[in-house]
Amino acid sequence: MDNPDQPIRVLLVDDHSLFRSGIRSLLQRHADFDVVGEAADGVEGIKRARQLQPDVVLLDLNMPGMSGVETLQLMQQDCPRAAIVMLTVSEQSADLATAMRSGARGYLIKNIETDYLLRAIRRAAAGDTVVAEAMTAKLVAEMTGAGQAAAPASDLDKLTPREKDILACLARGESNKSIARNLDLAESTVKIHVQNVLKKLKLASRVQAAVFAVEHRLQHAAAGTDKAG
Repeated sequence: MDNPDQPIRVLLVDDHSLFRSGIRSLLQRHADFDVVGEAADGVEGIKRARQLQPDVVLLDLNMPGMSGVETLQLMQQDCPRAAIVMLTVSEQSADLATAMRSGARGYLIKNIETDYLLRAIRRAAAGDTVVAEAMTAKLVAEMTGAGQAAAPASDLDKLTPREKDILACLARGESNKSIARNLDLAESTVKIHVQNVLKKLKLASRVQAAVFAVEHRLQHAAAGTDKAG
């Protein structure tokens, strides 16, 4: 978003009108969201996105006619600055990997908790990649199984022992709250550690960090016993 003081402009693209109504009603209860439009299929979604230039698009994966991935790919051409987040019932790792490789900013499951959805939209608008916690391990498995080149192992030397603990937790798909509980840290301290890990490894998201960790077989690393932050 160019102006963080303005509401996040959201476009809803889903073929179920009742679901769109529910999401619209939810977002309208919060002053930092503005649902600027809706569409019931991919073709209309692309038209609306071109007209409205939203900050975030919540896009269904499986719709009649044009699929969500096809819509995503075409929508990016007209709205390159929009954060397109898939909101779907599919928990298939192949669907997840295809969407993320096609440029989705996030992948969320429709049974997501309300507060998590709101946070995810805000994070996506701010430039973060958002993936449902239950799907992180599946995405890592898909991406590493595809034979993506591993980052240099020497990059691990840049991390402190505590940051390596954090990285191992990310590889297991743990949330900041879970990491804080398991490592006996404040959640705010975990956030700082995660930011440091991403910066040192020159990675853009937690998902990329998780992939890096799995590539270097860190996901089964034991959590550190040192209680220092």
